[in-house]
Amino acid sequence: QVQLVESGGGLVQAGGSLRLSCAASGGRTFSSSAMGWFRQVPEKEREFVAVINWTGGNTDYADSVKGRFTISRDNSKNTVFLQMNSLKPEDTAVYYCASDCRGVRCALVAGGWGQGTQVTVSS
Repeated sequence: QVQLVESGGGLVQAGGSLRLSCAASGGRTFSSSAMGWFRQVPEKEREFVAVINWTGGNTDYADSVKGRFTISRDNSKNTVFLQMNSLKPEDTAVYYCASDCRGVRCALVAGGWGQGTQVTVSS
């Protein structure tokens, strides 16, 4: 089973930027798996943010982040990134990395989740 460790969260003012990282270890399928990012706020369901295919050539985003967030990956380092620009207070959430995404917009997470990293955007 792959282990996922997110980092890069923190407190930022509205309009600012953050870059999240998700490092994968312990598995053999990172470089051949689609990877995703989700986010969750208290008392709400976890929601899809972005997904990237195994080559990095195809990506998809939630409408709420399209044009502001960019997902990328470095298969040589078993790491996936989420560059978040023009952050808004409504982007405040715990962000989770998802491994081995399947289906449209990572409808099934077959490989597991990271522990999450908190992103807080102040107004």
